Amino acid sequence: MKRNHVLSWDQYFMSVAHLSAMRSKDPNTQVGACIVNEQKRIVGLGYNGFPMGCDDDMYSWERSGEFLDTKYPYVVHAELNAILNSIQNLSGCTLYVSLFPCNECAKAIIQSGIRKVVYEDDKYNGEPANLASKRMFTDANVEFVQLSYSLKVTVKQNNH
Repeated sequence: MKRNHVLSWDQYFMSVAHLSAMRSKDPNTQVGACIVNEQKRIVGLGYNGFPMGCDDDMYSWERSGEFLDTKYPYVVHAELNAILNSIQNLSGCTLYVSLFPCNECAKAIIQSGIRKVVYEDDKYNGEPANLASKRMFTDANVEFVQLSYSLKVTVKQNNH
């Protein structure tokens, strides 16, 4: 007899996004993204971090202060990393992301051909960048769906 209580596709792919977020070295916000094609195959993964070649010990992770002394001009968001790391054309794909995309990521999502965004947290709901994302998604016919639950992924490491 088969097991009945298995993860749904949404739970599975959002869990992969959360697992990817565990690679982020950001001390405050860890975001993960997972892009899935129409055949339910993962075609891109990403998390928020500095660009390749930019030493994360030499750049600031601060959230306040002079702009160039914060993380904001340097960090690549999870969604953009997933798009840049993708292994195929993204037309018709679905993006699973743990935090609703900012307006900059929304532009890249739309331009890449992704048709659906499934997200968990919308902590910036109502802020200008968030409203801009939702407006662009609506106008570009990119469906966005918030999960009605949140997931937690735990990885236990054995130190042998």
